[in-house]
Amino acid sequence: MRDVIFNIFPNENYIDLGLYQCGREQCAPAHIFGPAARNHYLFHYIHRGKGTLIAPDRTGKNQTFHLHAGQGFLIYPGQITTYFADEKDPWEYAWIEFDGLRVQAALDLMNITVDDPVYRAGDVKRKEAMVQEIEYILHHMDDSSFATIGHLYLFFDDFMKSARQPVEHPTNSLADFYVREAVSFIENNYAKDITIEQISKALGINRSYFGKLFKRVTGKAPMQFLLQYRMTKAAGLLQVTDLKIAEISAQVGYENQLHFSRAFKSLYNKSPKQYRQETRRKKPVELEPVGKKQEKF
Repeated sequence: MRDVIFNIFPNENYIDLGLYQCGREQCAPAHIFGPAARNHYLFHYIHRGKGTLIAPDRTGKNQTFHLHAGQGFLIYPGQITTYFADEKDPWEYAWIEFDGLRVQAALDLMNITVDDPVYRAGDVKRKEAMVQEIEYILHHMDDSSFATIGHLYLFFDDFMKSARQPVEHPTNSLADFYVREAVSFIENNYAKDITIEQISKALGINRSYFGKLFKRVTGKAPMQFLLQYRMTKAAGLLQVTDLKIAEISAQVGYENQLHFSRAFKSLYNKSPKQYRQETRRKKPVELEPVGKKQEKF
């Protein structure tokens, strides 16, 4: 029997680092998940047992990683992966899904990549602190969003510092400056029908150069970031206001409500109406052991 508990975080306007969900599961022997892709970064930490991850490298070729307790693995946005528990010693793991403007830049300081997504702790105390933060977030989802995001930052700090052999990269202050200015432009103009050309023109740099620079620093294309920013704002309005969906659509830069609904569903996997109904529940979602084949998020 599988024991699983997970919570979905009602994502609000946290741009640098945001939480989407977390959970913990004792898998049945040979339990498999995938092949599937994620919209955000998804980290698993293995508490007990063994399992296997199949994930593509930068060339798109699938690589196989055999993992055990004390290790972990990171799935990247858009990466199609499959992972399954060992038949004799099935793993128990905790997972946490996150994303944000600074995530990719932080990962660049670690020795975890698409080619080698395995987490191997070099600092045991930091690893233990990281695990504690995941557990805290999982069991305190009724805390305020500020408290939860605070613990997410603590998790991410321990995650970075506990990973083996940190790789130091020189910072590019000019690149950071352009990205900060671009984000500021988006924050002030996301409700308008803005384009990437307008953003790069406001910065005084070439569109192609801006796109490459922005993705190198943030891990996201400018249009992808703009979409996520708008939908995050929309999600907040759906949760805390009674505005009509058409009104929210207009407030985040979409004159066409149908286009807005499609964009929202592409990010949250549910319509704005469904999202509003589900996130207005008073208690976080928790699943106890079930008999049917309901996969975790």
